[in-house]
Amino acid sequence: MTQNNLLSRISIDSNICFGKPCIRGHRIWVSLILDFLASGMTVEELLEEYPGIEREDIFACIAYAAELARDCYVEIPVGETKVVAG
Repeated sequence: MTQNNLLSRISIDSNICFGKPCIRGHRIWVSLILDFLASGMTVEELLEEYPGIEREDIFACIAYAAELARDCYVEIPVGETKVVAG
């Protein structure tokens, strides 16, 4: 499946989920799927948890994130420790 085919599975509609990118036809945020993957959840576990989505929908979320990462950078502090007074 090409990148464009994957990205066509993502929708952004200001009237759905406050305009957050979602899997087309669902109210499942791209960021939610990415957070689950980042926490160690497998594709198979996601498909069990959300039986309405397909494997390609998960890959579409990853493709969407890759597109964002090409143009947008987030500063990640390295070696800094934040101390919170209790």
